Amino acid sequence: METDASLYTDAGGALLERRHRLRVVAGPDAGREVVLDLGTTLVGTHADNDVVLTDTTVSRRHLEIRVRKDGVAVRDLDTTNGTRHAGVKVGQIVLTGTARLKVGKHTEVDIEPIDAPVSLDEYASDRFGGVIGASPPMKKLFALLARVAPTEATVLLTGETGTGKEAFAEAIHQASPRAGKPFVVVDCGTIPRELIGSELFGHVRGAYTGAAGDKRGLIETASGGTLFLDEIGELALDLQPQLLRVLDRRQLRRVGDTQTIDVDLRVIAATHRDLPAMVKAGEFREDLYYRLAVVRALVPPLRDRLDDVPALAAHFADELGRGFALSAALIEQLAHHRWPGNVRELRNVVERALSLGATGLDELGVPGGSAAPATGAGPGAEVFDLPFKEAKAALVEGFEREYLTHLLARHRGNISRAAHEAGIDRNYIHRLVKKYGLDVERS
Repeated sequence: METDASLYTDAGGALLERRHRLRVVAGPDAGREVVLDLGTTLVGTHADNDVVLTDTTVSRRHLEIRVRKDGVAVRDLDTTNGTRHAGVKVGQIVLTGTARLKVGKHTEVDIEPIDAPVSLDEYASDRFGGVIGASPPMKKLFALLARVAPTEATVLLTGETGTGKEAFAEAIHQASPRAGKPFVVVDCGTIPRELIGSELFGHVRGAYTGAAGDKRGLIETASGGTLFLDEIGELALDLQPQLLRVLDRRQLRRVGDTQTIDVDLRVIAATHRDLPAMVKAGEFREDLYYRLAVVRALVPPLRDRLDDVPALAAHFADELGRGFALSAALIEQLAHHRWPGNVRELRNVVERALSLGATGLDELGVPGGSAAPATGAGPGAEVFDLPFKEAKAALVEGFEREYLTHLLARHRGNISRAAHEAGIDRNYIHRLVKKYGLDVERS
């Protein structure tokens, strides 16, 4: 099973594989190219090296090159004529981009990253772990995550509240070599601000008033398994550098301690917020964002995969322990409802229908409706049946969609004029337009 961390998604969401190439650019072997495999590659003049050079000023065993998660580590093997980078003799160096090395007196080599698109096999099943979906958006997402799950790549799940991001995170964990090890969930939006440092990193006795003993934090508890950082956009700005250090070094320090603790974990994060916009506004660290968004995956809202609703409703009914006969009228209503609360709302509706024996949304206090956005309508009663966080997110998203629809209509789809009137950045409007699938004039 693969365990590399070389997969990532580009700005368009395409999955790529990062590899590295050694290219001889000067010396008697100029023109030779070798793709570096994961692990160690030996370079020298002896025949048992992985890359054999003919330059007599190169030692028999000259270089050890090791592809790592954080770049390419190059080590000179105590050679006679040495290895130089930027004119400086080096013993060991980690390269993170394209670099040129002088090996011996005459040979120069470039070590450079190369990216190759990863073709995804068609996903045959309608399930990925505990997540159900047979619609095209879900099958595409399943294929991506099935390819990424066996690796150590960090994954950022984005999408509206209630779409099932935690279920996806657990499915990734169960499809990884870490299955059976801890799957620890940290909800960054619900831990009190004054406690989150201790909850994440732990503390030692006497670190603060009331710290009567040592305590392991959630990050330490996740060691060996997967750490799921839900609602990462809610993490306080002053705690983000500490989290970044954990991700970079796989080490943490408990609150009040001077010693570091090594941790071995895979990280998955999720958010319904626009992190790039938060980075631009100074509300989220750019370096932490890029460290988390190695592989980005958008979980589609339920309104974009209404074909999955009947199967989901039947699954929730079975999960709740009763048979659930869907009337034709109810199926039709379920398949055209807007579902502002997404999968979470659907599950709540199914549970109420089981309890009441209802055959229509009107009997459940849930207004039926089109999957298309309503205009000029207030929030449906079903929103107020959701947990506070989900209900708030649904109302905010409904407001954004309605406001943007009317704003763009007044300006005939011209984003520049709409942005000027609203007093917001046009790039932010572009992101909202893409999020809600609106047709506009691209100005």
